[in-house]
Amino acid sequence: MPLNCVILDDYQHVAMDFADWSSLFPQVRVFALHAHIDDPQALVRAIAHCEIVVIMRERTPFSAHLLEKLPNLQLLVTSGMRNAAIDMAAASAHGVTVCGTTSGSSSPVELTWALILGLARHIVTENRSLQENGPWQQYVGVSLQGKTLGLLGLGKIGAQMAQVAQAFGMHVCAWSQHLSAARAATCGVQYMPSQAALLATSDIISIHLVLSERTRHVLDAVAFQQMKPGAMLINTSRAAIVDQHAMIAALQQKKIAAAGLDVFEVEPLPADHPLRTLPNVLATPHLGYVTDSNYRTYFCEAVENIHAWLHGAPLRLIDSQ
Repeated sequence: MPLNCVILDDYQHVAMDFADWSSLFPQVRVFALHAHIDDPQALVRAIAHCEIVVIMRERTPFSAHLLEKLPNLQLLVTSGMRNAAIDMAAASAHGVTVCGTTSGSSSPVELTWALILGLARHIVTENRSLQENGPWQQYVGVSLQGKTLGLLGLGKIGAQMAQVAQAFGMHVCAWSQHLSAARAATCGVQYMPSQAALLATSDIISIHLVLSERTRHVLDAVAFQQMKPGAMLINTSRAAIVDQHAMIAALQQKKIAAAGLDVFEVEPLPADHPLRTLPNVLATPHLGYVTDSNYRTYFCEAVENIHAWLHGAPLRLIDSQ
């Protein structure tokens, strides 16, 4: 009998097109589920017969409780080499092999700048007005040249952000708990001695930190008080780095000008969530990594991972988070 492999959360109905899943036949039978399944019991009913599950980042969490309900599961493949939504200890305890894939880092950078430019030039509202025969020109845009971009985090993505900002003629500064002045200098970026100093001087603040207990809610109510009243906050990293209640209050009270967001604590975002309706929020449904090149890498390497696992030599093992 062939093994069963399910691809979860194939929102765009494209997973089967980006890789040669037929190469796994007849050993493995592959199918995709397109709608997100929130209900744990419904999810178990849908995939309990599967030995292999392919998931996309944190779209569907694999908790200890869920893994306990999937006794047939043997291989879990995630896009990327880090997935905080997998209980790795539970996976190990249940004998589930977890493998990841490589990914490019330019796609989140591109979307981050799309959000910055969209907010700075009021792209969405101006486009909607044009389509609906509304007023011709409503807002005065914000020029990026001469403005200060503050980067929370200066890793690979942060460094790419700095390069683009410098091309726009922006001043760039950066801070994180482990950032050194030497690292900042190699990127042509001003090193800030504290988060408060960065927040107080930045016109645009962009988050590029890894979520951990140290960075959870690093932007809290106090941090929003430290920002410029006209500042824009951009988060394409992880929602929990920002205290969501404090951010929403700051946006509602116009303590900051706007926010560009691609990540949320609950995804998909609930229909009645205030971030869906705040006029000074430009939000996208976690599109940072959703590009043709990334999908091709994710799904082709998922197929490679399954082939390697079938031959007893799994690739790109994820042992811990």
